[in-house]
Amino acid sequence: MTLRICSWNVNGLRAALRTGDFQAWLDGTAPDIAGLQEVKARPEQVDEHPWLDAGYEATWHSAEEAGYSGALLLTKRAPASLTLGLETPEFEREGRVIEADYGEFVLLTSYFPNAGRKLARLDFKLAYYEAFLERIVALREAGRSVVFMGDLNVAHGEIDVARPNPKETGFLPVEREWVDRVVASGFVDTFRALHPDEADAFSYWDPWRQRRERNIGWRIDYVFVSEDLAPAVRGAFIEREQLGSDHCPVGIELDL
Repeated sequence: MTLRICSWNVNGLRAALRTGDFQAWLDGTAPDIAGLQEVKARPEQVDEHPWLDAGYEATWHSAEEAGYSGALLLTKRAPASLTLGLETPEFEREGRVIEADYGEFVLLTSYFPNAGRKLARLDFKLAYYEAFLERIVALREAGRSVVFMGDLNVAHGEIDVARPNPKETGFLPVEREWVDRVVASGFVDTFRALHPDEADAFSYWDPWRQRRERNIGWRIDYVFVSEDLAPAVRGAFIEREQLGSDHCPVGIELDL
């Protein structure tokens, strides 16, 4: 059995539904599991739910603040259990993570914080990084296989950003060092593992000055797996042509 697992920061689910881009993606890519970030809505605020007709179960983790953050998990394969958040109130108010136990593996989809203007939220972002890493390491120590995905809001290497600037949030040394620690803890960046030398492979483009058309972007959306699952990853992809957000979907094909 091969599972198609996808992650997409939709940067406003209602807008992506209005344009038809989300429906087209769901029909065309047909993921078995999809983790969406920055949905910016609660379920009662969304008029269309096309995933229900397509056979998906939906789990929301909405932010307390209207129109902000939020995560949504769509799955055709019913998980054994679901958990919202990282058991830290300051994070849970922002609706950032959903954890699903599928038996063979535990999957987490997350929208990681941005450090904000003048790095005003850098401490918050780094605290979230620490809490998330503690969670996935705890799962591995308990003998569980792990898949985690989402908008990590960091480009790991110079190959992952068109214009590397170590003074810019998303490419700060302290942010990139956290990804080093993730890798050192036994997790694999699936796209880079299968495409080690592919440059200009970006998943986010600032809408300013037609940067998407010029492919001046960042690879900040990832699917990671624990090392034990790496041999089962048959493909890792970035759907660069998919519109509907300033990010595009990323994903893997996982054999079980």
